Amino acid sequence: MTNTIIILAGIIIVLLIAVRYLWLKLQELKFSHRSLSSRYGKMTEQFMPFLRDYPYLPENFRFLGSPIDGVQFENDKIIFIEFKTSNSQLSPKQKNIQQLVVKRKVEFEEIRIR
Repeated sequence: MTNTIIILAGIIIVLLIAVRYLWLKLQELKFSHRSLSSRYGKMTEQFMPFLRDYPYLPENFRFLGSPIDGVQFENDKIIFIEFKTSNSQLSPKQKNIQQLVVKRKVEFEEIRIR
């Protein structure tokens, strides 16, 4: 009976160590996946203006990267552009920028450096 308890305790300890190891590996994989998704997004958004479905002239697009992807300069307007794929959503900072544009809180300023 004592040997059985010792064997079971050993098995439980080995299983707990294995679960902890697998949990840590899962966290690494999740982080790696998020990092890859982020890098993929940053890479592909630079090509978005050159896709067939892009509604403006690509040569009038200027890439910023953050907090929005870029600015499209048209003859009659300037458009702030954020490319999104599938279910991705605007970040709180991007939503704030969107609201500032809607509220017409956008200005042009010339700053001279001496």
